[in-house]
Amino acid sequence: MPAPELHRTTLPNGLRVLVVPDPVTPVVGVAVHVDVGFRSEPEGRTGFAHLFEHLMFQGSESLEKLAHFRHVQGSGGVFNGSTHQDYTDYFQVLPAAALERALFLEADRLRAPKLTQENLRNQVDVVKEEIRLNVLNRPYGGFPWILLPPVLYDTFPNAHNGYGDFSELEQASLDDAAAFFDTYYSPANAQVTVAGYLDVEETLRLVERHFGDIPARPAPRRPSFGEPLSTGERRQSVMDAHAPLPAIALGYRMPDPGADLDGYLGHALLGSVLGDGEAARLQRRLVHTDGLVTDISASAGLMGPLDARDPDTFTITAVHPAAVDPDRVLAAVDEELDKLAAEGPSEDELSRQVARWSAGLHQENDRVMYRMLGLGARELLYGRAEISAELPDRLAAVTPEQVRAAAAALRSGGRGVLLVEPKESE
Repeated sequence: MPAPELHRTTLPNGLRVLVVPDPVTPVVGVAVHVDVGFRSEPEGRTGFAHLFEHLMFQGSESLEKLAHFRHVQGSGGVFNGSTHQDYTDYFQVLPAAALERALFLEADRLRAPKLTQENLRNQVDVVKEEIRLNVLNRPYGGFPWILLPPVLYDTFPNAHNGYGDFSELEQASLDDAAAFFDTYYSPANAQVTVAGYLDVEETLRLVERHFGDIPARPAPRRPSFGEPLSTGERRQSVMDAHAPLPAIALGYRMPDPGADLDGYLGHALLGSVLGDGEAARLQRRLVHTDGLVTDISASAGLMGPLDARDPDTFTITAVHPAAVDPDRVLAAVDEELDKLAAEGPSEDELSRQVARWSAGLHQENDRVMYRMLGLGARELLYGRAEISAELPDRLAAVTPEQVRAAAAALRSGGRGVLLVEPKESE
């Protein structure tokens, strides 16, 4: 993967800027990454980071509600935002000629979003409906990203439900929103990434024009969310009124990607060796040979690889017939991990999974939107957007011994086990 041309600067108000030209694409993307996610929301206000993301789409002091949407879509562009563990992003991709429009729109809402009681109340209702749709009224809703963390972690930032509790969402006030904006949405706590068909000097000039007059405020102190490694196994069961079959999720701690990226990537490839494709070890053993589960997967990162600072979670999830004791599933998973911890994967087995990762990364980075979001997130989280371009080579350099060590680390550390049981209809 060719290394992108990266241009960095920091405006006097503290806003970090990353400009990434691409002369072969006809579009340009603008993303704002704010260094606050649901791990930073205060106790008693679960779901507030995501609720605030919604409020950022409700107009600004200079644009009425829905005007942002009309300006982007009227230019033939697309836009969205998302809330993660450690950051929230806002982004749009438009034809290259609309670059200044995109910069104006993102700067406008970062400067002064329209925070009103009416907007707050209707967005609380929108978020509650989103939770009903995606979690409460869906089979395996919140499995495992909401349900597994409280089994594996002890502290509020790591264990709580980032989608939010209804009663706490309803208690959110306009004062909460104003305080959250003042604390976390300062330019010194954000980063702008501009990627696509652009002239670097002109883009930097336009960024300065539109973002440079946003008043400076201090960046909040970034707390550590680290907590001691758990030992042994913690187990918890939940009922699911919509699940047709029982399910199981295993959660393990991973190496800190900021301090030990190669160790983290060893775990990422372990996930692929275990779960990606019909030839993967857990697929072959538990689905096709033993018939213990109907589906199984393994992955690095609770919300995807390299999407959070430490601590992050390695997960194995499976759906199994009601007649299968979940302890038989656990025993089979442990046996496969023990084999890998003893001998590691073969060179051929690992090469196949490296090729799978490499193909996926090249495909993902072919689109300006995903390339921009990946560069922006890695610059914000780890201070090195270059990681995105280095990943194929760094994954190719992972050895069978590193994957063996990752399997051994899972077997010697603690883990959380979540059992999802179908609730019989009354």
